Amino acid sequence: MPLPHHPTLTQYLIEQRRRFPGASGDFNALILDVALACKSIARAVAFGELAPKQLPAELEINVQGEAQKPLDLISNATFTRMNEWGGHCAGMASEEMTEPYQIPAPNPRGKYLLVFDPLDGSSNIDVNVSVGSIFSVLRAPQAVIDSGRDVTEADFLQPGASQVAAGYALYGPTTMLVLSVGAGVAGFTLDPNLGEFMLTHPNIQVPVDTHE
Repeated sequence: MPLPHHPTLTQYLIEQRRRFPGASGDFNALILDVALACKSIARAVAFGELAPKQLPAELEINVQGEAQKPLDLISNATFTRMNEWGGHCAGMASEEMTEPYQIPAPNPRGKYLLVFDPLDGSSNIDVNVSVGSIFSVLRAPQAVIDSGRDVTEADFLQPGASQVAAGYALYGPTTMLVLSVGAGVAGFTLDPNLGEFMLTHPNIQVPVDTHE
């Protein structure tokens, strides 16, 4: 099978990284871990009620006052598991957790904070409507990086303009990842044959005239 002409998410991130010659690559690795989590969640969502229900915790009411669904907890565990081991995150925060998530020892801690809603609109699964994941990447405060202390809620309360990246995944007829790393917004479609997110919607903008 010939390879498609669309750049992959990895190629896109490498191209964006060239704007910062001193970059270490940690940021790219973090985004790719997030993308891997989204791929895993897309598979779980596609199975619907047929998905295995091996819950990591008891169902509760989340911080928004919403009753958790089994896939909420499965998606939350997927995000934390995929992003706790690589040494890129100093901590995480999720709609499904009342306290910040600490990177467990002996995993190394990094310089970024990851904030996410692992499965937004999970109540839509009952009626087979599209759901998604929302995420944001912030820089950890220097005091956290220097001391290696546990992160607190206050560390995440940063202005929106301080975001290093933001995006969402949409689990519909196709799985899409929409991402901004500070130079516009790009949309990627998951190629089920290759298992790769391919750039299909470069430079997404809101139309000047729109009804939505």
